[in-house]
Amino acid sequence: MPKRTLQGVVVSDKQNKTVVVRVDRRFTHPIYKKTIRRSKNFHAHDENNEYAPGDVVWIQESKPISKLKRWVVTQGEKKTTA
Repeated sequence: MPKRTLQGVVVSDKQNKTVVVRVDRRFTHPIYKKTIRRSKNFHAHDENNEYAPGDVVWIQESKPISKLKRWVVTQGEKKTTA
């Protein structure tokens, strides 16, 4: 079975080799037909501590790495500073 891949934004990088990624999803409410946004935070493994808050990253599920980490950062885009 293929591993899930999600796209999100790094919220925190305060832990060593770990980033917290916020993944947003949008869906239509079944009754009111209004578009709703929901978000969830995932702890992901970042081996080289290369991502900072604001960066867009793609995470892939993996075997448990620690108590909270079940995702690994596969690729990312650095936030551009103007």
